[in-house]
Amino acid sequence: MNSLAWKIYAALIGTVTTIATQKVLTKGWEIVTGEEPPEPGDPDTPLHLAITWSIASGVGVGTAQLLTNRGVLRRMRRALNDDSLVG
Repeated sequence: MNSLAWKIYAALIGTVTTIATQKVLTKGWEIVTGEEPPEPGDPDTPLHLAITWSIASGVGVGTAQLLTNRGVLRRMRRALNDDSLVG
């Protein structure tokens, strides 16, 4: 697989991971609070809820992206090493 294909693969996996993580975080918030996550930019949202949701979603999505990127890089390295043995 060439460099462009790996970049496309990483972008697709990253996008799917981010969307799935956001859905899981939203569901978790609803289970814990009994309400939908707040809209942080809405001035009517209490500041403590806006900050809590922002931190939770930022840490959750950031961690998922970190793990995804590391996994893609490991897979890419393995594939490139295997390809170099065949060629």
